Amino acid sequence: MRDAGLSLPRNDPRQYDDLAGEWWRPDGAFAMLHWLAQARAALVPPAARPGALLVDLGCGAGLLAPHLVGKGYRHVGVDLTRSALIQAADHGVTVVNGDATAVPLADGCADVVAAGELLEHVPDWRAAVAQACRLLRPGGLLVLDTLNDTALSRLVAVRIAERLPTVPRGIHDPRLFVDDRELVAECARHGVDLRVRGVRPAVPGLLRWLLRRARGIETPSGQVPRIVPTASAAVLYQGHGVRDG
Repeated sequence: MRDAGLSLPRNDPRQYDDLAGEWWRPDGAFAMLHWLAQARAALVPPAARPGALLVDLGCGAGLLAPHLVGKGYRHVGVDLTRSALIQAADHGVTVVNGDATAVPLADGCADVVAAGELLEHVPDWRAAVAQACRLLRPGGLLVLDTLNDTALSRLVAVRIAERLPTVPRGIHDPRLFVDDRELVAECARHGVDLRVRGVRPAVPGLLRWLLRRARGIETPSGQVPRIVPTASAAVLYQGHGVRDG
């Protein structure tokens, strides 16, 4: 199943239907998305008002949901893939089948917009950024993570990662990777002062996880690799920023 992309073009959304059974496997093809969801949720503060709304663009099967429990948000997830949305709904997400570049939600409806591992999959990432910023109410928070448009990122995320038994082949199209400086500038155009920092899996935890996986040992709860800041944003980076007004 991890090679579902071999028979499809790179970044083809149909891969997610082929890989539908992998979403909630802690050691499956989407394992790193769980780690990133936990790190992304750490950037989200508790809701400041009753009825606060968090819009999760490219929500997939709702991997962010467990990490938002107790924070006080209504969690709305937007995604193109129906098979993923069915699973997101099972985890308490209010689901919307839609495109991140044309989100069918009202201007200024969201206290938080999350866009995790989304922009590098969108042919027009600027349109997705415009939508994310449009959805934010004044003072609302944008949180995201994505892959940088660098030679190092293409080497690590495609040439190396797709040779490992943990990353689906063809899941990324490196032509869609997003330059961090361009992303900051685009967010500023839409009134969001985005701050970025490089992140990566902590090496000791990653090595232990790979060793357990090679031995066929399931990862115990609470022992997944942590995502930690790194000095360089050249491969993977997080962003967070508040909409002005």
